[in-house]
Amino acid sequence: MEINDLKLTQKRQLICERFGLKSAEDILNYYPLRYEQYSPVHYRDFKTGERVTFQAELLTYPATSRFSKGQVTRFRVLYEEEELKITIFNHPWLRALSMGQKLVIVGNYEGNNAITAINVYTKELNEIIGITPIYSTLSGITQNEIRKLIATVLAKCPLNDQLPNVFKQRHQLVDYAKAIHDIHFPNDKKALSYALARLKYEEFLNFYLSLKLINGQQSANSKKPKTFSKEALAAFIETLGFELTSEQKKAVSEIISDIQSAKPMYRLLQGDVGCGKTVVALIALYANYLAGYKGVMMAPTEILASQHYQSMTKAFPNLRILLLTSSISKLKELKQRIADGAWDMIVGTHSLFSDDVQLADLGLIITDEQHRFGVKHRRKLKEKALTADFLSMSATPIPRTLASSIYGDLAISSIESLPLGRKGCLTKLIETEESALEAVKLALNQGRQVYIIAAAIEKNPDSDVNNVNTLYERYKEYLPDYKIAKLHGRMSYEETQVTMTAFQSGEIVLLVATTVVEVGVNVPNATVMVIYDAERFGLSQLHQLRGRIQRGDQRGLCLLMSDSSADESLKRLKILEKSNDGFAIAYEDLKLRGPGDILGTRQSGLPTLVLGNLFEDDRFIVAAKADAEELYNSADPECRAYCAKMSARCQID
Repeated sequence: MEINDLKLTQKRQLICERFGLKSAEDILNYYPLRYEQYSPVHYRDFKTGERVTFQAELLTYPATSRFSKGQVTRFRVLYEEEELKITIFNHPWLRALSMGQKLVIVGNYEGNNAITAINVYTKELNEIIGITPIYSTLSGITQNEIRKLIATVLAKCPLNDQLPNVFKQRHQLVDYAKAIHDIHFPNDKKALSYALARLKYEEFLNFYLSLKLINGQQSANSKKPKTFSKEALAAFIETLGFELTSEQKKAVSEIISDIQSAKPMYRLLQGDVGCGKTVVALIALYANYLAGYKGVMMAPTEILASQHYQSMTKAFPNLRILLLTSSISKLKELKQRIADGAWDMIVGTHSLFSDDVQLADLGLIITDEQHRFGVKHRRKLKEKALTADFLSMSATPIPRTLASSIYGDLAISSIESLPLGRKGCLTKLIETEESALEAVKLALNQGRQVYIIAAAIEKNPDSDVNNVNTLYERYKEYLPDYKIAKLHGRMSYEETQVTMTAFQSGEIVLLVATTVVEVGVNVPNATVMVIYDAERFGLSQLHQLRGRIQRGDQRGLCLLMSDSSADESLKRLKILEKSNDGFAIAYEDLKLRGPGDILGTRQSGLPTLVLGNLFEDDRFIVAAKADAEELYNSADPECRAYCAKMSARCQID
């Protein structure tokens, strides 16, 4: 049911707009972040450091005073013949209370009859007791307004339970309507537990069923097995000038086996930053070429696409390699050349998706940085060659067992070791710029190069985050004798290429940049990186960034600058100080931020996991995987209807 059909008040429609809620389903699936359970505590049971809830009588008028970050209000109450001192922050409205008024206090007992209150209610105690949902909200929108919006939609919107009865009965699941009601308005912990069980199970079931549907579509396709000279491929590998690692050889073997089969390849090649995935991809492209087919490699940024183009033209000097991005000059002529088939391999960005890019005789599609492309992207490119082999690469690696749950529609090859000679990176968490500047000067004096990373391009009056433009001017002032440049996403392709070429040649020694350098930048002489406001980045992104200073035979130094006092932020950053293992870091990132964040648009078109937790919900995962298999193969009309609904939702043809 669409928002307009709900006939909401203007204020509630505005709330929906601000939260991006477009349907009744969106509103009802706006689940609480957490729950607070209030139950009264007698004074004799107060314990220092613990949460207490009680109803008391106001003894003194609340007095409010200001301080640098807000307001503090203090007053006294009488509870069970004890006088208690109450302190609460940013509640100036309490000054309007009347002497002797009854209040419900929720807060932390600090000892000596002192309480730091979290909430003060003028309602009766019996109206507060129970489980209260707490939602993520925006400025100007209260928790109560969100609850009233959800209650209104629940009353107006009929909820049909489409889950086949066989699975509801097997796992003793409550009806969908009751689950949705109880996750927002639970009467007790038992009702909430049953609601979570039903909704988590269904999330996992829909996720794994969608992967089965995609796999079914893929396995229905067939192709002509590719044949080529193994001697010619071995001769190409000899020209690389170095020995492949055992894991690279294993990945090559798995990919070649897929290429030679009668079924299209759908494989993920994952490995840490600098592990040698690109070399494996080049070998796959050459095998595909030897078999008489054309190949494309797609990258999420022009910098990465350009880097791959350079690698490919160097590796294949006698082949026709093209670079296709939206910034390329004479784009029309280039697309005509592609249509004419005057090419062997293409490296491109999202421009490869364009309807006017015709890719005849396409035998292999490779996407780099897999997590930046969604299922819809992949499908659109695959439509240009339904029987082409498909290889995805990701430098956000995770353990194979977890990867098989997330990337269930792909076979997986992993490279877990780095090539010999790589020295890794030392990472330190720092608070001030002085220590960073000292390390930068030392590196430059030794003839090395440096990255300075900022989270923003220009100054924002509403934020104190460091930005590229300001840092560029500051470092020019700090280091007047060195050639410094800046790089960010608003620069033209030509400007970007000129800057990167100068940095790669050593003409520019210090580059102030945004995360556009996260992937596709290979400057072995760059050994120091300073990341400002490091708490604003994800762990995997920080690990990717510091991978830029692990390209040579010198050990890199990455300085994470943060003045954050938040324990959670510091805990995350200290993980990077302790570990340089991309698999372990990506795993921690998944636990901290959830798969939706780290995988980006990977699951676009697939059901998302909102309540389900890949690390804690093993019993739901095991049951849902088995049931998805059964559901997919079932001839039962109810099961077939459910599969059809999921197929349509995922836009699977």
